[in-house]
Amino acid sequence: MATQQSIEQGVLTPFYPELYGLSLSESVVNDRYQALLARHLERFGGSEAQLYSTSGRTELGGNHTDHNNGLVLTGSINLDSIAAVSPSEKKEIVFLSKGYPEIRVSLDDLERKESECGTTKSLIRGIARAMADKGVALTGWNASVESKVLPGSGLSSSASIEVLIATIINHLDAHDRFTPVELAQMGQYAENRYFGKPSGLLDQIGCAAGGIIAVDFEDPKKPVVKSMHASWSEAGYTMLVVDTKASHSNLTDAYASVPKEMKEVASYFGKQVLREVEPGLFQKEIPNLRKALQSDRPILRAIHYFAENGRVLEMVHALDKKDWDSYLSLVNQSGESSVSFLENAYKDPDRQAIPLALALSKEFLSGMGACRLQGGGFAGTIQAYVPDAMADGYKEMMEGVFGEGCCTSVVIRQKPTAFLA
Repeated sequence: MATQQSIEQGVLTPFYPELYGLSLSESVVNDRYQALLARHLERFGGSEAQLYSTSGRTELGGNHTDHNNGLVLTGSINLDSIAAVSPSEKKEIVFLSKGYPEIRVSLDDLERKESECGTTKSLIRGIARAMADKGVALTGWNASVESKVLPGSGLSSSASIEVLIATIINHLDAHDRFTPVELAQMGQYAENRYFGKPSGLLDQIGCAAGGIIAVDFEDPKKPVVKSMHASWSEAGYTMLVVDTKASHSNLTDAYASVPKEMKEVASYFGKQVLREVEPGLFQKEIPNLRKALQSDRPILRAIHYFAENGRVLEMVHALDKKDWDSYLSLVNQSGESSVSFLENAYKDPDRQAIPLALALSKEFLSGMGACRLQGGGFAGTIQAYVPDAMADGYKEMMEGVFGEGCCTSVVIRQKPTAFLA
């Protein structure tokens, strides 16, 4: 359990490099945790609380492949959601996130509520249900939460909170018996069944695992995870994410259309997902698919899927070899495929913030570095690898278009989702 004094004395210091990288101000990070703890103690009383941290994630490769049992490359980042938690005698979870109304969930009622779909309350209830279904005896707790994972930015703010909730229950009630992958799966369960968003597992596993990982979802119940070791800074690049600040409202149907249409192509072959379809056979059947589906977009999205799976394998090989030229070329190819074939760069023709950000990036970089759409798309962020000497200029340029604070430098976080103290 942490106190104001223990934070001041450095109880969290050993974790900071693995959480936030080396270019950090320890005093600034301490101030953040102390402010969280002070708010928690003011609201819930006592003199100490447990502290937890779960990162956001950046998608490196494999855009919209996970929900069809594909391959992805992702990394935990140094922007995280943190929580101060204290046990409660009441059989309920009280969840107080900075800037939002307090949420209460009774542990005696874990059934899905249609009225809660799309809310944090649904995620808490869904994760508690997933834990209970695994035989965990649930107890009540109070949590104060603060996040630097920008909401609606494509850095998986929702998945970060989902995995954070699962991590808290895992430590308090399950004695840390579940792995990061299992915690990610519980988050996905809550998002799919309770929240109502048909996502794959990429977001949650990227937030949970720590470091850079390549994941094969051929068996989504037992994904194969390979840890990677790479540093953009060693190669002379700064990774920047640009939040285009486009609205995510009314985009659930757009997100849902991607897995739905890919699975329509799979269904033509008598399969459940595209991973079960042989790529060569798909190519041969394109003329017949056009007649059967009466739409070209599912076919284009399937073309993206098969090519993106291959790109992930090539990206992994390039990172293993520290072949940055090949890696960055593949990053660009991934971005171009998402825009041209996956068609998830925008929904409203009058609001094309992501294509605009990509166009500005390509013009600024002039063939150096790389950029791509990341995450669900339609709104959110792009990702850019910018030569270190150009990073300040790039940031100034993008903030001139999309607003101050839109451009954030990120580094890979090495520590998985965790109870800290």
